[in-house]
Amino acid sequence: MGRKKIVYIVEAFCSGIYNYLLDLTNKMVNEYDIVIVYSLREQSPSNFVEEFDPRIKFIKSKYMQRKIGFNDLKALLEIKEIIKNEKPDIVHCHSSKAGFIGRMATNTKKIKTFYTPHGYSFLMEDSSRLKRFIYRSIEKICTLNHSVIVACSKGEYEESLKLTKRATYVSNGVNLEKLKKYIPDKIKQINTKKLTFVTTGRISYQKNPELFNKIAEYFPQIKFIWVGTGDLEDKLTSKNIEITGWKNRDELMEILNKSDVFILPSLWEGLPISLLEAMALKKPCIVSNVIGNRDVISNENNGFVCNNLNEFIEVIKNIQDNKYNLEKISENAFNDIKNIYNTEVMCEKYFKLYRGEYNAEYK
Repeated sequence: MGRKKIVYIVEAFCSGIYNYLLDLTNKMVNEYDIVIVYSLREQSPSNFVEEFDPRIKFIKSKYMQRKIGFNDLKALLEIKEIIKNEKPDIVHCHSSKAGFIGRMATNTKKIKTFYTPHGYSFLMEDSSRLKRFIYRSIEKICTLNHSVIVACSKGEYEESLKLTKRATYVSNGVNLEKLKKYIPDKIKQINTKKLTFVTTGRISYQKNPELFNKIAEYFPQIKFIWVGTGDLEDKLTSKNIEITGWKNRDELMEILNKSDVFILPSLWEGLPISLLEAMALKKPCIVSNVIGNRDVISNENNGFVCNNLNEFIEVIKNIQDNKYNLEKISENAFNDIKNIYNTEVMCEKYFKLYRGEYNAEYK
């Protein structure tokens, strides 16, 4: 019996989803023939083929794109044709656009079909109520076929159960082998009189730059760094904020290691890779109380979870006053990455899921 084939379909081929697929497929290719159907975004790496195992086949979609429009119908027909030609045993769709098109194109029991949302569109607070209702309705319609939702966090899994009982979750993980050269031997000793806070990601509504700016304004003596760019840069007006733009891997890790605290005030998440990487680098993390963040961070155990501006301010004041054992909190965060949120654990669960052995919770 020959090797089975997996087709991964991904529209958002960049940032966290890109790194997730990179680690997952480079592992899966040892057991499966792998095809990645993708479309490019501005942040997609130009040399991505070099990072993936040479046995992986890439097919660029001509029509799949972020915006909703007539091209979606063309993309659906295109994906149907790709599925017909590739004859996969398994199809795994990633993010909402690929999830919709991929599941519509693979509506058959003959092909095991999985979908990972990486943050549901209907939870995006920058969309109107009507749009969110439409997004939720589309997700609900897509569950009527034979696909299984594989959430990337426990919180996302709980949202999935509101749509269908055919759901399970495999938590995101980071590649500790690749991070090894960046992980410090000792936890950084923090000078609470001269703090540096850092966040990473696109400067977008989701990442809540307005709240980030208010926090920075309250603490003018603390340096705040935002690694990334985006269309809401104008919201970051506080004089103690430095916007670095996008950085390569080595530069990003250097900035993270030199900083004292990682902060993530997002309005919604799936399970952010940036947070997992900060935990792996033994950083104390302060995050907003949303799906993904709260699935990983346990308040005052391996980080801090805040509901609003006042709670962010209170935690930061307590850090300044040395009221927490930050060394123990950082150590707990690192141990959680080592034991739970890493690609070895993640990929092993996916191997079992694809083989039908994983003790999944769907029926």
